[in-house]
Order: sequence, then structure tokens, then C-alpha cells
Amino acid sequence: MVEEDFVVLAKDRKFLPYYSDSQKEWKEPFFFIQAADTQFGMQEKYVEGKSGDYGWEQEMAWCRQMIADVNAMWPKPKFLVVCGDILDAMPDSEPEARRRQEVDFKRVFAGLDIPLVCVCGNHDVGNTPTPSTVAQWQTSFGDDYFSFWCGGVFFIVLNSQYYEDSSQAEALAAEQERWLEEQLEVVRREKPQHAVVFQHIPWFLRTPEEEKEYFNMEIGLRSAMLEKFHSAGVRYIFCGHYHRNAGGFYKDLEEVVTSAVGAQLGDAGHGYRLVRVLEDRLSHHYYRLGTAPTHIHLPKPYKSEPVSKGLARTWSFSQAADAVSRGWSIGL
Repeated sequence: MVEEDFVVLAKDRKFLPYYSDSQKEWKEPFFFIQAADTQFGMQEKYVEGKSGDYGWEQEMAWCRQMIADVNAMWPKPKFLVVCGDILDAMPDSEPEARRRQEVDFKRVFAGLDIPLVCVCGNHDVGNTPTPSTVAQWQTSFGDDYFSFWCGGVFFIVLNSQYYEDSSQAEALAAEQERWLEEQLEVVRREKPQHAVVFQHIPWFLRTPEEEKEYFNMEIGLRSAMLEKFHSAGVRYIFCGHYHRNAGGFYKDLEEVVTSAVGAQLGDAGHGYRLVRVLEDRLSHHYYRLGTAPTHIHLPKPYKSEPVSKGLARTWSFSQAADAVSRGWSIGL
């Protein structure tokens, strides 16, 4: 598959594979895969300290292994979400390297048999995002924030960089905040089975009271946002950024920090998280590449639903690209 076949799935604040009203209904347990920091280029540039011409073949190999793992699972996960730092090269300072990394990322992920949710990180929109860097992300990967229903669960995807440094994008940050208030009102009004947030930078790493550092958020903002999420009914926040596993609780709101598919800064190992969505809770486990089970146990037999509007039973980017080119809806 060529790069042009890569479909931008997040548009108009929706995630196209999952937006129909039928997705609001809880039917049965399911699971999804959460990953973070594929970050093509970080291993050689940062960890190995190569200057000048550096590559990302190792990240490509790690991602291919993850895709092979995920494609072999039965039943199929509903989606795979990458919680930020898709690529390593900054959009404002390394545009040529970033362009080549993007081409390779899309080529590798063309082999994924389930929908891909792309969450932007600081390396994706810049440490200080601007309207230009955000627009670049939107052109390449879709909206930088959006929401969707899947199997009775409401998912909210955020651009966490607006909370870290919005000094060059204040209007965009304000737009996201107004939109977020609307999404939290959906949670209050619709009362989904679960309400889940995906973002890149964690609010905290271990405890809500910890000091501010590079890998978490400012304390005052952190406290206000955690209470806002909790009071609305959000009970799970999944993040990346730390390149190690971490997490903790604010009241009964769980924040899960997942290590990287790519370069490691700790001893978690290259991997991803398998998240079972059960009727009363979300249960999750981190697997190193190549170690996850093939047959995923869920509390009751999985019942495949018929696939509508001409799409094949196994979702793929190439089929979605064909659907979009024909003007079809790809909402499942």
C-alpha cells in the first residue's frame, strides 16, 4: 500500500470508523490496544546519540512486531490508539526528516487490520504548538482532538500540549477547552458505560500531589483538570510520554501511563497495553512485543456483528481508502 492510501480518520471532531448512534449502546465486553511513543527516530538520535544522518529502522521493526501481534488476536481489538509522539522529528525544526518519518510510519501501519487512533504529542505539534504545526498534524493525521462512541463507551481524545504550553496557540487552546466542556456534558447527560480520555502528557506519574517535572503537568492546572474530569464522570485517562510504565489514582479516577513501543527510558521493554472493557470496569495489562496472547479471553462469548456498507469483515486502511474514494460512510 502506498502512502496516498492512508486514510485520515479523525475529521470534524469525529472518528470515522465509530460514530453511528448504534455505538452508544452497551452490548458486551470488548478490548482495545493502547500504545504510545512509536517515535520514529528517537532511538538513534537520542538514546544512541547519533548526530547528523540518523535512521529509524529499529522503530519500524518494533512497530511491525506490534502490528503482527495485534493482527493475530481473536477476537479483533476494536482499535489501536497511539497516545502521542507518533514521530520524533519536530515539525518546526526538522521538516524534511519529519516528512520521511511520516511516509515510513504510514507505510508500516498500512498493515494494521483494525482502525488506528492517532493522538498528538509534543513531538507531533511542537513543544510550543502554533497554528502552523497544528495544521500540519491535521493534514497528516487528522484532528488534534475529537471524541467517539464505541460499544457503549465514550472516548475523548485531547491535545495535551495546549495544557503544557499554549503561548503561541491561545485561541486554539481556548477552542479545545470549550469543546471539552461540551464533551463532558455529554458524559453527564448520556451516562456512558465508561468515559475514557486519551492524551499524551500525563497529569501526574505516581500521585496527584507530586511536584511538577518534565513528564507531568503543572500542579494547579493538574488539580483543577482532574477534578473536572472526575466530577463529570470520567474514570480512566490513558497517556504516554514517559517511556516507562507508571500511573495512579485521583479519587477513583485511574490514570494509566504506558511505556513506549519505541525507545525506552526505563526497564518496561518495548510494548503496548491490552485493555479489556468490562461491564463494571476497565482491566489492563502491559505486554512486551511478541508476548501477548493470541486468543483474548472476555467474560462471555464474542459475537461478531455484520459489517455494513460493503466493507470487508477485517478492517483495513486500503478498504477504508476505497470506501472514502467512493463517498461511502465508514462508520461501523
